[in-house]
Amino acid sequence: MTDSIMSKAATMEIPINSNGDTGTLPEDDSLEQDLQQVMVSGPNLNETSIVSGGYGGTAEGIIPTSSIKGSNMHHSSSSSSMTAEETTRGVAVEKLETVRKWGLNTYKCTKQMISERFGRGSRTVDLELEAQIEVLRDTKRKYENVLRLARALTNHFYNMVQTQHALGDTFADLSQKSPELRDEFGYNAETQKLLCKNGETLLGAINFFVSSINTLVNKTMEDTLMTIKLYENARLEFDAYRTDLEELSMGPKDAVTMARIDAAQQQYQVQKDKYERLRSDVTIKLKFLEENKVKVMHKQLLLFHNAISAYFAGNQQQLEQTLKQFNIKLRPPGADKPSWLEEQ
Repeated sequence: MTDSIMSKAATMEIPINSNGDTGTLPEDDSLEQDLQQVMVSGPNLNETSIVSGGYGGTAEGIIPTSSIKGSNMHHSSSSSSMTAEETTRGVAVEKLETVRKWGLNTYKCTKQMISERFGRGSRTVDLELEAQIEVLRDTKRKYENVLRLARALTNHFYNMVQTQHALGDTFADLSQKSPELRDEFGYNAETQKLLCKNGETLLGAINFFVSSINTLVNKTMEDTLMTIKLYENARLEFDAYRTDLEELSMGPKDAVTMARIDAAQQQYQVQKDKYERLRSDVTIKLKFLEENKVKVMHKQLLLFHNAISAYFAGNQQQLEQTLKQFNIKLRPPGADKPSWLEEQ
């Protein structure tokens, strides 16, 4: 057996060329270096090949590892695409869920509104708060009428002042060109110029009055009414979910219904908290609005009265003192039109 092994070893050590003759084995430095590299650091998978078949197989069975790397890169790219697609699908599902909830909420509120309108559904009522809201709406309508009339008065009075100004200029021109009526045209021209000056002062006071009323009506009151609108919407939603919970509670108590009752109870509590919070906001805003309205109107009505009285009494000094009292600045001299009219 030893001789057989030795003969096999001798046979393996002697290469045979293509003619069947023995020859010397050339030194292969690269093979030695590769073996040393394997012994030191192990195989480098980026530079090795996978052999398909047994030892001595043809080169057709060799698969470069670069093709495997490319396949991995393709798989990674596919994974990224799948991740992006899943993200997009998640966003779409979230949007659909939002639309579904909005549709369900709209259906419940519409059903509640129709039930209330036809007297079949109950609604939550705060009698004191409802009365205050109705007073505010009525007050706003009346103040809007005051604002409309004050603007009309300002427009008419502005046209009168402009006419007086033009008439004074005409009288002054005729005074220069009509020697026989120079004095008569002269003092009429002075009178019209004085009236024009006082009229511009009064316009400044009325302009300030109109601006303050406009802020009170279209900003302060409107802000409170917007909060009231949110409160009324919250009240409708609260009653809609309250009615839904009551209807479910009256039905059978199986497992499915109990799960729906629990979900309805949670929604009811959310709507109740929202309703009570907005009701508190409306109460506070109504209180501060009433205080602000009294303060503003007290000042503006006093200004309007003093300015009108001084003008028609011909008391120029008192008219000017009224503007100083309320820190009102007149429009620049020579302006053809009050600035507030230009903004209309």
